[in-house]
Amino acid sequence: MLPSFRDLRYLLAYSLPLTAAVGLWLGGPWTWLTLLYAFGLVPLLEWLRPLAPTVPGVAAATETKRHAFFDGLLYANVPLQYGLLIFFLFSLKNRDFSPAETIGAVLSVGICCGALGINVAHELGHRTRGWEQRLAQALLISTWYSHFFIEHNRGHHRHVATPLDPVTARLHESFWHFLPRAVLGEYRSAWRLEAERLRRQGQSWAMPGNQMLQFQVVQGLLAGAVGAVFGVAGLLAWLGAAMVGYVLFQLVNYVEHYGLLRRQTSPGHYERVQPHHSWNSEHPLGRILLYELTRHSDHHYQTARPYHTLRHQPASPQMPTGYPGMMLLATVPPLWFRVMNARVPAAVN
Repeated sequence: MLPSFRDLRYLLAYSLPLTAAVGLWLGGPWTWLTLLYAFGLVPLLEWLRPLAPTVPGVAAATETKRHAFFDGLLYANVPLQYGLLIFFLFSLKNRDFSPAETIGAVLSVGICCGALGINVAHELGHRTRGWEQRLAQALLISTWYSHFFIEHNRGHHRHVATPLDPVTARLHESFWHFLPRAVLGEYRSAWRLEAERLRRQGQSWAMPGNQMLQFQVVQGLLAGAVGAVFGVAGLLAWLGAAMVGYVLFQLVNYVEHYGLLRRQTSPGHYERVQPHHSWNSEHPLGRILLYELTRHSDHHYQTARPYHTLRHQPASPQMPTGYPGMMLLATVPPLWFRVMNARVPAAVN
């Protein structure tokens, strides 16, 4: 089945790595291009452009679950992500970048680590075919975020919108308090979940089958290779870009579930995840750049749906603008609380 002309809009997701590559190629202030594009132009356009009416129950694109075009868009992010990282490291090593150029390059590539690396890995990690899950793991290794593969599917989707979930932000909790709790909580949860899996099989957590141990070994080998070829400076630049990526993804986590809680039915048990347990945005640019992540309610409600088949859930609480704008707002807690706190009780009720 060939994609429709309307489906081609998802090619716009590649504008993020394109702007990063252009910035590295041109140098100078252009190294800041991706940051200005993703968190300057896109939020401005989403704020200025009125939303078109959305029809509930209609897929974002094609209804076909397996579609070569939409799957191929995801798969291509693996060579794009690694190619961009190599170009980034070679540029830093072989060109006389100023400190301002280096910071711009780290931030721009870091945005791609979040969008291409973690976000696309999130989508592929929900697929059932083993080789697609290996692609997800490869992307997460490129962002120093491999534990997400374990914690997200087995932890977050089980405990979302409850106090047991480290990446569900609490009402009145600022992003800067949420960030260390979420980062450390995800990592500890991944170790605990893997240890529990092995214990059910009668094995020790220290066995070679422990995926967390495997991920640390692979991450260490890749870090050693980067350090050997590009030196300590290159290794630190890659780590810096990865840190930008997972801070941005924690911003996404923060805005997706802020203040929303499921009803406890009995001690330790909660109602089934419903569409009103996730914040959503129908603003088109953020939807496309993030492969429909902003239709988050339908993703939690029907986890097996690929991104292009996600639907608008009318019961889901809607954010006043797109994800990029809301992520910016979340970095300024007084403004975030002023905009969002009044919306939370209506969303919960």
